[in-house]
Amino acid sequence: MNIAIIPARGGSKRIPKKNIRNFCGKPMLSWPLEVALKSKIFDQVIISSDDDEIINISKRYGGVIPFIRPKELSDDFATSDDVMKHAAEWVKINIPKISNLCCIYATAAFIKTEDLTESFKLFNENSFNYVFSATDFAAPIFRSFSFSKEDGLKMFYPEKYNTRSQDLPVAYHDAGMFYWASLETWIEQKVVFDQNSFPYLLPRWRVQDIDNKDDWYRAELIMKVLNS
Repeated sequence: MNIAIIPARGGSKRIPKKNIRNFCGKPMLSWPLEVALKSKIFDQVIISSDDDEIINISKRYGGVIPFIRPKELSDDFATSDDVMKHAAEWVKINIPKISNLCCIYATAAFIKTEDLTESFKLFNENSFNYVFSATDFAAPIFRSFSFSKEDGLKMFYPEKYNTRSQDLPVAYHDAGMFYWASLETWIEQKVVFDQNSFPYLLPRWRVQDIDNKDDWYRAELIMKVLNS
């Protein structure tokens, strides 16, 4: 049995009320919440929140709120791992038949039902600690460099300066949408990015971090194109 956990605290500063701000016609977190419900692979979709407004909106869209997230897990220093450990421990005590939790981010507006069903199949048929969303970098990371007035320009990988782009390894990064793991894996807070995990790859054009106003504007443009 599976449960989805959507972490959604109320204290976003760079984009105030980011998790419930209107995104292309409805609250941001309603997009991944509705997809999770539509997938039919979760017994419950639980919202982990400390915020009354988020809680009320989540209920309106079908989310379940069986507990209030503690204050110490709702500030700028609380990690997603800590929030998921708290949720997993609650589930273990209160819903003992649940085996797996899928963490779905509240800003995962581009998530699709097949992402969840196919990644769950991958997780269920193997012995990975985690199966999580990922995508490849748009440009080779081995061409990256730092720059400042004090230190000038410095390549991170100067030994790759003369390597042809087509000969450089493909690098991937976390897509920040969802993470499958067992209850015990979440409780033990095992590391996600190691040899015991497996990425579920998404196309680059469907991956967008939303950390500032420019990110939000770009995400809305992508969604409008997808829905046109």
